[in-house]
Amino acid sequence: MAFYLKKTKLKGRTYLSIDESFYSHEKKGTAHKCYQSLGSVETWKKKGIEDPISHFQKKVDALNQEKADAGTRKISDISPILHLGYFPLKSILEKMKIKKYVDYFKLTNDFTYDLFELLSSLVYARAVNPCSKYRTFHEVLPSLYEPVSYSYDQLLDGLSFLGNDYEKFVELFTVQTKHVFGIDTSKNYFDCTNFYFEIDREDDFRRKGPSKENRKEPVVGLGLLLDSHQIPVGMKMFPGNESEKPVLRDVIGLLKSQNNINGKTIHVADKGLNCTKNIIHARKNGDGYLFSKSVKSLPEVEKTWVLLDAGFVDVKDKHGKVLYRYKSCIDEFPYKVEQEGKIYTVKLREKRLLTYNPSLAAKKRYEINRMIEKAKALTASQAKRTEYGEAGKYVCFTDGKGNRASVSMNQDAIDKDLRFAGYNLLVTSEIEMKDPDIYDVYHNLWRIEESFKIMKSDLDARPVFLQKEETIKGHFLICYLTVLLERIFQFKILENKYSTTEIFQFIKDFKVTKGESKYINTTKSSDFIHELALRSKLPLTNYFLSETQIKSILKYKI
Repeated sequence: MAFYLKKTKLKGRTYLSIDESFYSHEKKGTAHKCYQSLGSVETWKKKGIEDPISHFQKKVDALNQEKADAGTRKISDISPILHLGYFPLKSILEKMKIKKYVDYFKLTNDFTYDLFELLSSLVYARAVNPCSKYRTFHEVLPSLYEPVSYSYDQLLDGLSFLGNDYEKFVELFTVQTKHVFGIDTSKNYFDCTNFYFEIDREDDFRRKGPSKENRKEPVVGLGLLLDSHQIPVGMKMFPGNESEKPVLRDVIGLLKSQNNINGKTIHVADKGLNCTKNIIHARKNGDGYLFSKSVKSLPEVEKTWVLLDAGFVDVKDKHGKVLYRYKSCIDEFPYKVEQEGKIYTVKLREKRLLTYNPSLAAKKRYEINRMIEKAKALTASQAKRTEYGEAGKYVCFTDGKGNRASVSMNQDAIDKDLRFAGYNLLVTSEIEMKDPDIYDVYHNLWRIEESFKIMKSDLDARPVFLQKEETIKGHFLICYLTVLLERIFQFKILENKYSTTEIFQFIKDFKVTKGESKYINTTKSSDFIHELALRSKLPLTNYFLSETQIKSILKYKI
């Protein structure tokens, strides 16, 4: 119960002791026992302590405080919250037997840590709480159920090793994905993006080039290849000042050689990757292609066909509203090819599918009119040429200098953009493919844009706080592998019944808090978690979870 200072008078002397009061089950009440006998007050005064009672009362107070502290739980520098939402990714990794192949690197490298543990734990940490590598090591990794056995310096060393050979690891995962879950490369979706770095000075890898976010800082380019079912099967990184167009040829060629793919594949990409070299390369390798092409850059004969109202088929929704219109033609179209310094014209037989989207047309016209008004206002105020930005394409500059511009509105450019607003042209080698199928295949490119979005938002791939080229590549490899495992879970396991947002929301939110004897499941209820609990037969919706149940979740086999 408590300590107190007991004073007993005997034969003219005052004796002190520290006694403890406690509850006695025998007496069914309070009892007392001596904790420490202290002797007499007089004896302590002879030893130089002027006020023994006050002196030992302080000791009693300290004992009571110590006892109170012992019975009160204190905060810890270790968080009681544990992340468990990564267990589907862990299960997929185990099913793919990735550890077996990663361990082979031990044969030729003197690692002082487990490379697979490092790779897998960084993927799990990136999925549950993306942040800097420093915070990942000190805050996120300790919140995973299984503690890691490597240091922060070893994390950076391992990340550098992974980045230096990132293409080997991409190949390993692609081969195992094909073996375990299957991939379909009859159609490949390809696109590029870039990631900017908040640094002033370029280096050999981070170079200034066109940025997707219109930033001025150095960037790094990344090309991503998806199979027909939107599973990532290839990644290529390149300096930010290099063209994206050769990357398509490199990645697809590498993928086909690694997987012994001899059959025809159709390369699907946006207009930024539509160039003669890519088209000729596909033809030479027995492949097909499906690109979009700018309508405004077509020859006049083809522009006339675009604007003809005849031949269009309307696609409507259930209420009769026109979603889009399309028409197509098959013909031989000229391409200029350079060989040994000479330019030759070759004709390729292609199908061209023209689409017109009324909603897109209205949006484009609105944007064009806004830029026109901006250009007029800047012209009236005699603005500098550099102030026009994109609106400058609707202005004729006649002074050729960067100061005050002598300008007039470029009506031809305005009329051209308004005339072709809402039109899009798809070019394909697959002349037997039906028009609606061409449209659907091309518009699946949004999946690759979604993959980039996952990297940039859900996984916070940037800002990147790393400096060495190898560690930067290792960082993006971890992001790529996290996207790959999520896509396998989404398309191969859950059969695309749930969105990427719902899946990552679960992975990040499924946490438990360690209590006195059990774990408390603090996850918000959702349709997704109920469906996953039914599918997996795991206690994901339980409020209380035992240590055994936690282990059963992390050992779940897909």
